[in-house]
Amino acid sequence: MSSVLYDTPGPRAKRRNVLYTIVFLAVLAVGAWFVLSALDEKHQLDADKWSPFVTDSRVWTTYLLPGLTETLKAAALSIVIALPLGAALGIGRLSDHRWVRVPVGVVVEFFRAIPVLLLMMFASAVYAEFTTVSSDFRPLYAVVTGLVLYNASVIAEVVRAGVLSLPRGQGDAAVALGLRKGQTMLYILLPQAVTVMLPALVSQLVVIVKDTALGGALLGFAELLSQNRQITANYGANTIATFTVIALIYIVINAILTHLAGRLERRLRQGRKSAAVTIPAQGEAAEVKTGVVSDA
Repeated sequence: MSSVLYDTPGPRAKRRNVLYTIVFLAVLAVGAWFVLSALDEKHQLDADKWSPFVTDSRVWTTYLLPGLTETLKAAALSIVIALPLGAALGIGRLSDHRWVRVPVGVVVEFFRAIPVLLLMMFASAVYAEFTTVSSDFRPLYAVVTGLVLYNASVIAEVVRAGVLSLPRGQGDAAVALGLRKGQTMLYILLPQAVTVMLPALVSQLVVIVKDTALGGALLGFAELLSQNRQITANYGANTIATFTVIALIYIVINAILTHLAGRLERRLRQGRKSAAVTIPAQGEAAEVKTGVVSDA
């Protein structure tokens, strides 16, 4: 059995693949041994470096959980603002009106080309110079602003690509039914494009969560990753242990986000399938779906 992209391996190819696997695992084992040996020589694997995360609750209540709260707060605010803004910009880029399409395209390309850390730094400077935002809240505002400007531009391209990936007949069928451009986009194209866009959107949401760490690096934002400095200063320079625990927390957060997005995608697909009903036509039975445009 074969496919266009991959042919079923024969006996020689199977033996070769097994050999490659063994060699790879051996190299991986040697690399892991080398890394662990180096860490052990630096006393980074000593029990006293790792035990505070299990025996001392203050590590969590004083540093990790407050940092996680700030990370989730910044990420949640950025997602709530960037998603609708990105959708609006994406729709603007698809506008038939040049006076809408061109300025929106310039805005999207401009903010998409600037590194998100630079946007955060500019935002912090603007808030410090032209607003009365307290210095206590300025890092959060700057991080959210930078994340929103950059990710809304990326999401706009995701939305545009998702809509353009739909068959042209979708829009033509909507026009034949008498729907206006806005109605076609809102009720026909976007609902179908959501399932196409969802994997890319989830990836971008994961990026938002991780990019909150940039604010802690240069803006003094007390997010999760920045807490490593406080922990290592108070618990014996346990840098490796701290980074490992923080990395595991990020992995859990992003795994939960991906799982929820997967459930949402399955529900959306099931909802589209269950929307089909059978309507008898005059003179004969014919199956017509309520979303008639979706099968046009």
